[in-house]
Parts: sequence; structure tokens; C-alpha cells
Amino acid sequence: MKVLYINSNPKPLDQSFGLRLGRHFLNELSNQNENIEIETVNLYEENIPLIDADVLDAWGKLAAGVELSPSQVEKTTRMGEVLEQFLSADMYVFNTPMWNLSYPPMLKAYIDNIVMAGKTFKYTENGPEGLLGGKTAVHIQSRGGVYSEGPAQSFEFTNGYLQGVMAFIGITDYHHLYTEGMAAAPDRAEEILDAARETASDLAKDLASAKRNA
Repeated sequence: MKVLYINSNPKPLDQSFGLRLGRHFLNELSNQNENIEIETVNLYEENIPLIDADVLDAWGKLAAGVELSPSQVEKTTRMGEVLEQFLSADMYVFNTPMWNLSYPPMLKAYIDNIVMAGKTFKYTENGPEGLLGGKTAVHIQSRGGVYSEGPAQSFEFTNGYLQGVMAFIGITDYHHLYTEGMAAAPDRAEEILDAARETASDLAKDLASAKRNA
């Protein structure tokens, strides 16, 4: 089973609660299933093309059979590589911090590389249909405040978006693993992280077992 670990946090491991939680989850997953292969995509270290005027023009040219410029060839080729890497995986583990009530911009750029008609979804007479059924997604997230409940709950826009994108391309086996409130209660930060680690261990065990028995 191939796991694609998609990290959108540019911080070092020791400075991020979310990355530490992600490392724990992957370790637990590997310990539970020796047949797991993990490939990491660090979105702030790799070339993830943006949808810009050059790319939009390139798509129009491709549809019309017109030759692309060298920069357009480079960008569209790289987008194809990002997409093919994504398609090759069985499970996706996204690691995202919450920044200003949203997600890092490189995650949006990555999503724009993988949501492609004819590849991850198709148009039908009944509307769009996802093509990646049978795959699994895990969203690991760190949030300094508390957004799962209480007065800030209505400001949690990130997980719903990612879950919606995954469902759009057919991935409905979706799990949200988060740790939150560390900035609001810094004296309890390690305690909060430890509790999330326990949840991560349980999830890793369940997913590894499900994949072994599939």
C-alpha cells in the first residue's frame, strides 16, 4: 500500500505540533502494516505550479491543438507529474496548519494540480462524478485555538473544504485528526498533543487493519 504524505507546513519538525502528530501517525501506521510504503511531498520545497495566465492559456492551446511556449510546456508537464504521483497512491495523508482561518496557499496550489477532469473526476449527465473511489484520505491538522466547538466553531473553514474536495474526486473514506488549543493554553500544549497522539494511534491501527483485510 502506497501512502502519499502531503505536507503543507514549512516549519521544522520540532517547532510544529501538527508535524509531530503527523510523524507519530505515520510511525504507528508503519508499525501496524509492514507493507506500507510512504512517499513524502513537501509543498514548500517542491515545484507545485500555480494556475496562472500562462497555464490557462496553455489549456486553451491544448484544446485547440496549438503549440505551447517553452514555459507552458514546462508548467503543464510538471502539473502532469504531480497528478500522476497523486494517482499512484492508495492513501493520502494531508498535514496542514490553520493560518488565519484558512490553509497554506501551497495546499490550494496542490489541489489545483490534482482536481482534473478526466483524471480524478468526470462530467456526467447527473453532474460531476469522482473517479478515485476506494482510496483513503487522512487530514492531520494543528490549530492554535479551539475550533471544534465553542464560539470559534463557525470560523473552521479548512477541514470542510478539504473533505469536500476529496469527496468531489470520489474519496469518501475520510478521517480528520487534529490537535488544537495549544496557543490558547500553552501550559497544556504537550498534554493536548499527547491526547491527539492516542487518537492517532487508534486511527492508524484501524486503517492498517482495514487495508490488510481489504
